[in-house]
This record gives sequence, C-alpha cells and structure tokens, in this order.
Amino acid sequence: MHNIPNLISVMRLLLVPVTVWLIISEAHGWAFLTFMAAGISDGIDGYLARRFDWRTRLGAYLDPLADKALLVSVFVTLGFLKLIPAWLAIAVVSRDALIVGAVLLSRLLDHPVHVRPLMVSKVNTVVQIVFAVSVLGVAALGKPVGTIVEYGGIPVALLTALSGADYLSAWLRHMAEQPDEDGAP
Repeated sequence: MHNIPNLISVMRLLLVPVTVWLIISEAHGWAFLTFMAAGISDGIDGYLARRFDWRTRLGAYLDPLADKALLVSVFVTLGFLKLIPAWLAIAVVSRDALIVGAVLLSRLLDHPVHVRPLMVSKVNTVVQIVFAVSVLGVAALGKPVGTIVEYGGIPVALLTALSGADYLSAWLRHMAEQPDEDGAP
C-alpha cells in the first residue's frame, strides 16, 4: 500500500507529455483539466504519504521530479507558443537548471548539498502553478491571455529570481564550508 503515493507521482509524470501535446494541439480546455488533475494528484500523494507514513526514498525524488517536469514543460510550451513571454519561460527553466546543476556539481566535488524546499520556493511554486492554470483557463475560454500574463508574470518573475538567488546563496555557503577528513562539513 505504501507505494500508492509513488504510483500517483509516476502517473503525474505520464501526464506531462499529454499536457504538452494538448497545449500544442490548442486543446486548452483539456490541457487545463490535465494540469489541474496533476495538481490535485500532487496534493493527494503528499497527503497519503504523510497521513499513513507511506514516505519512501523513491517518493522523495519522484514527487519533486514530477512537479518540476510538469511546470517546466508547461512553461516551455506556453513560451514556445507565445502564450507567455519567452523570457519568463527561460527564467523558470533557468532557475531549475541552476538548482539541479548546483546539486550535481556539489556531488561531483564530493561535497553533496541536501536541498530542502525554502519557504520562498514553496510560494514560488504555488504562484507558478496559479499562473499556468490561469493562462490555460483563459485560453480554454478562447479569451486573450494578455492581462493574465501582464499582471501574473511579474510575481512569477520576481519570486523565481528571489527563489533562485536564495538557493544559490545557500549553495555557495555550503560549498564554502570545509569538509573534515571524513568528507562531512
């Protein structure tokens, strides 16, 4: 039973190409629904893992991987189709690439960093999700997304930059620590 949250995360990963295909096909209503289903499933798998103590090491990797794969893919697709500005999609993707690159580099240098979500990052993720849902929802209604993008893009950009800067700062502090002879900081 404890694998149910992991199964839900895998299903969310499988929704990524479906959602992207629906956006590209201009089936924005269906894209909106699949994105919403993915978001709801994220809440369900997290609830189940915590409520029934079904947390697993695999789940600790699968859940954020599914979240980031969905958000990054949707932002890239919306940017490619010019539903959102390309610079905004690039900012969202670059922040995540920066974090992944920093984690990988710290491991390569045998000074691994343990990434824990920062509060600003959690807020950033919520704002990115609300923004993407809003863009897809307005597009599904056949309305122009300009106002949503104009006003919603600003907090997304600011929080993305702030979150990236916080992670970078924490990583730089960690990397400046000298590990002892056993490799521990």
